[in-house]
Amino acid sequence: MNTPTAPEPSRRDGLVARPLVKVVRRPSTVDLIAVELRAAIYGGTLRPGSSVREAEIAAQLGVSRGPLRESAQRLVQEGLLVTRPGAGLRVATIDRDEVEDLYQARLAIEGHAVRVLSGLDEAQRDERVGTVRDLLAALESAVEAGTDARRIGDADLDLHYGLVEATGNHRLTAYASTLIVQTRIAALSHREGYVVRTDILDVHRSLLRQVADGDAEGACRTLGEHFRQTVDRLRGDLAEPFSTVAGRPDGSGYTFNPLA
Repeated sequence: MNTPTAPEPSRRDGLVARPLVKVVRRPSTVDLIAVELRAAIYGGTLRPGSSVREAEIAAQLGVSRGPLRESAQRLVQEGLLVTRPGAGLRVATIDRDEVEDLYQARLAIEGHAVRVLSGLDEAQRDERVGTVRDLLAALESAVEAGTDARRIGDADLDLHYGLVEATGNHRLTAYASTLIVQTRIAALSHREGYVVRTDILDVHRSLLRQVADGDAEGACRTLGEHFRQTVDRLRGDLAEPFSTVAGRPDGSGYTFNPLA
């Protein structure tokens, strides 16, 4: 059997043009380990401030320490892990004095996303917003059940991530992904434990309606006010009463997947 070879670059007027097809690149072991570490932090298996035990995690993942360390350094650059001399690697913590910076960064990215979506023509806007409406339905279902803090929190963050993803901007989506994990770290770092608001449906419905109507300014105001209240709650400065569900996402049912 003949082994297929990569196509020759096409030529035009003696110049080498771009290849007809792109090389398919598979994720490396380092990439896959980084995905697992992010998921463990997001899921609460690796809690804020906890030590990252290389030998234990490498054994669970079925990998050597070399690629694990390389992946961990990637997460250090993303602000998800921290390293200190003599203390090794630990999961980052985000305290009350840092949450405002975090949400300002999220507002910059998500605010840009709603402007992009609002500025599309009506047909494109309906198509893109339609994917986010499914995420709103999941949030509605989680809130209406009203007893699972982790489910509500996941659905909330999924919707915000989905707004950015709907723009089709892969670089913006990558930044949003890191900020979403940092948001979960901030929630898990809260002194009262993991607490989510249950009175959040109206603001998310308004946000999507404004984007669907092409009202970029209104959507940005809604997003900004929502984030301001969230920052105040995490800092302990929100005076108005609000309904919450408390929970401790302890990672039960979550296991590391051995890598082939």
